[in-house]
Amino acid sequence: MNTPSTPNIHRGRVNGAAIAATPALAAVLDPDLVARVHAEATALLTDQLRTGEATGPAEHDTAVRQAIEAAVDAQSGRQLAAGSRPLDQDTRGRLVEAVRARLTGLGPMHALLADERIESINVNGCDNVHVRYADGTSAQVAPVAASDQELVDWVRQTVASAGGEERRFDRGSPTVSAQLPDGSRLFAVMALSRRVCVSLRRFRLARTSLASLQELGTVDAGLRAFLAAAVRARRNILISGGTALGKTTLLRALAAEIPDAERLITVEDALELGLDRTRADVVALQAREPNIEGQGEVPAAALVRAALRMSPDRVIVGEVRGDEVIPMLNAMSQGCDGSMGTVHASTSAGALLKLAAYAAQGQERLPLDASALLIGVAVHLVVHLEFAPDRATRVVSSIREVVGADGQQVISNEVYRPGPDRRARPAGGALSNDLRDRLTAAGFDPAALDAPDGWWT
Repeated sequence: MNTPSTPNIHRGRVNGAAIAATPALAAVLDPDLVARVHAEATALLTDQLRTGEATGPAEHDTAVRQAIEAAVDAQSGRQLAAGSRPLDQDTRGRLVEAVRARLTGLGPMHALLADERIESINVNGCDNVHVRYADGTSAQVAPVAASDQELVDWVRQTVASAGGEERRFDRGSPTVSAQLPDGSRLFAVMALSRRVCVSLRRFRLARTSLASLQELGTVDAGLRAFLAAAVRARRNILISGGTALGKTTLLRALAAEIPDAERLITVEDALELGLDRTRADVVALQAREPNIEGQGEVPAAALVRAALRMSPDRVIVGEVRGDEVIPMLNAMSQGCDGSMGTVHASTSAGALLKLAAYAAQGQERLPLDASALLIGVAVHLVVHLEFAPDRATRVVSSIREVVGADGQQVISNEVYRPGPDRRARPAGGALSNDLRDRLTAAGFDPAALDAPDGWWT
């Protein structure tokens, strides 16, 4: 398989040209002048970041402005000392904006994030950079910084300008996460690994639908009809799968089947669903990490509890990772029918075990039999995603109906099971009468379950 061509990226340059967020400005101004002033402003700003003088968004904005003005003043002074005319007001204003565009942009990641084919970027040190493309291929690309320290400085500037809570990135606080202006999710670690590591996951807000997922080969016609009916029938759905398998994308597609008149409350660690941008009555809640003083944390569990007080028709949890599992299950079993969430798991059956483990480890410390009982009455369906054998196509491989609990065990039936190509096929006769009746009332034809090979083409 041919690897997609990649831009020539090195030290902030793409195909030999300097990266600039405002190329029109760079075309008018002397590029060397912009580069010199940018380098000086960066050094001034970096000094403030290293000393902890600009940790929050407001302080960072002030530090950026002061660093740029100081660097521009210094350049004007050098020109005057050399016998040249100092910067006039117009040139000064354009120079300030050109440097600001560089400082507040995506810096060394700009070209990679501008490549629509790239889904994720993993930096294992400044000169060991790997990208994964949407078609499943991966490649090593050119360095994104001249040194690991330069990479650290970029991370500090990026998280400081990302907004939200104050965050540090140093040996005392060696991990940090942030959402970039384009929606991409950044996670960085230092001191805990041999080199500074940065991971970026792309996010593209799109009006995803089950129809578009059928075109991509994620579902067939039968699965599409089954899932759409399950949403209309207000079944509580848990989506499971590994990392980067499209759980959020499928969740967004299922949410597109919810009638527009319904009120939705979404809870996420990072705002990725974007339902508040495509629907009228949606409140999107985002968990908040503690600030540099260890205060101000608002965990997802608290937000799920808050969501129940906001008159939701459905609650959607972006990802279940721990303490939020009990509030989510309570929401599902106490009137918010049709709620949804996602969980990392290797199989559809494993997803139920993961929920039980989270419930046992949470603040409530539910015993396993109580956890199983709560899951048995709260979750109706588990939809599992995995890669097809080509390692590029994401497919629904299993759908499991939860029918109750027996002691410490959650009882479930696999309605669709993986075929030889990992694509889900009807299991035959596994659907409960209750779910069959509900799906039929919502427009699903049970005859679609009689095709042993499904409706894949």
